[in-house]
Amino acid sequence: MERRTLLGLGIAGIGALALTPKASALQYYSRPSEKKWAVLYGTWAGTSRDAGVWISEGLGGIADVFDLRENPDLKKYDNIIIGSSIRSGKIKPEIKQFLDANSTWLKDKVKALYAVAGNGQKPITPEVVKKYVTDQLQAFSGAKDVPVHVFPGRVTAALLDPPIREAMLARGGEFDNLKRSEALEFGQEILKHA
Repeated sequence: MERRTLLGLGIAGIGALALTPKASALQYYSRPSEKKWAVLYGTWAGTSRDAGVWISEGLGGIADVFDLRENPDLKKYDNIIIGSSIRSGKIKPEIKQFLDANSTWLKDKVKALYAVAGNGQKPITPEVVKKYVTDQLQAFSGAKDVPVHVFPGRVTAALLDPPIREAMLARGGEFDNLKRSEALEFGQEILKHA
C-alpha cells in the first residue's frame, strides 16, 4: 500500500470517529415500537445491565437500555422499567436519588421494577421481593400495580472494587445464578401487563 493511500485512509478513519455523536463500548439499539420503552438500571458490576438487556429481548427488543450513569433523558419515553443491583440489602444509592428526584412524573410511566441480588445464594422468596422491590424501588418510584421481580445475582471478583472483592470472596467466592431465560420471561410478562 502506498504511503499516500495509507495516510488518506487514516485521516478518513479519524474523521469518521470525530463525526460519531457518542462512542461507547456497548450500545444497544432497540427495535421500532408504537410506544417508546426504556430500561434504566443501576449496577456495580454489570449484573443489572445484563438483566435489563435480556428483559428488553423478552419485550421483543423494543426498549432502549440505559445505565443510570449515562444520565439519560427519560421524559420522552412512554414506558419505563427500573432495575437495581442490591448490595448490603439496599438498592444502588444513585437509583434511589433518581427515583426521589423524579417520582412525580415517573410514577405513571413505570411499567415494571426489578432487582438483582446475590441473596446469600438462597432462593428468592416473597419476603425478598418485598424487601428489595416493594419496600425500596416501588416505594421510591411511586409506581403501583406493576410487575416486579428479583433475579438471583452473580459475583465476578475481577469486576469488584478491591475491598468489596475481598469481602465477597471471603463469603463464598464467585457464583453466577442469573438466568437469561428468567429475564426473557419477565420481559414477556411485562408486555402482557402493559
